[in-house]
Amino acid sequence: MYAIIRTGGKQYTVKPGDVVQVGKLEQDLGSEFSISEVLLIGGDNTQIGAPLVKDATVTVVVTKQAKTRKLDVFKKKRRHSYRKWNTHRQDFTELFVKGISFGGKTAKAETEPKVSDVAAQRVERIQQKQADSRARAEARGEVAETLKAEAKKSVAKKKTAKKAAPKKAGKKTVAKKKTGAKKTAKKTSKKA
Repeated sequence: MYAIIRTGGKQYTVKPGDVVQVGKLEQDLGSEFSISEVLLIGGDNTQIGAPLVKDATVTVVVTKQAKTRKLDVFKKKRRHSYRKWNTHRQDFTELFVKGISFGGKTAKAETEPKVSDVAAQRVERIQQKQADSRARAEARGEVAETLKAEAKKSVAKKKTAKKAAPKKAGKKTVAKKKTGAKKTAKKTSKKA
């Protein structure tokens, strides 16, 4: 059994167990509610509504409230120096179709809905990134301390090497400039 439902001015074909993204609905996460705007019931006994099918309901569960991926919005009018660039993210509600009922018959989903809280997942990701960056900073701090110790040792070695080696008095040499032969340009004339 399947149904065609209308929500948010759009129509969706749904079966029990389907997950559908529709326009944002003011429902709580994990809440269960019924959609009574059923336009068609299909299957063994097809019923077409005029405009709605009487006594038909689709039971759904809200599994996610989020935004879609970022879309680029680019407007241009050629030869008018007009260009606008913007982005857009549309709010949506993800619904799990739990069952369809009509005329005493009900078709139920075999699987259970998986509710995911996007805001909580985002907070967890941010906290995990912060913990990872702290761990990396601590690791870098330990590495930096060993590098500083090695640098001090090498500086001490250089100072002792300079003290031990006597300075040699050397003659200064003056570099001579190289002079190149000048090239003369030859004039050519065209003979007619």
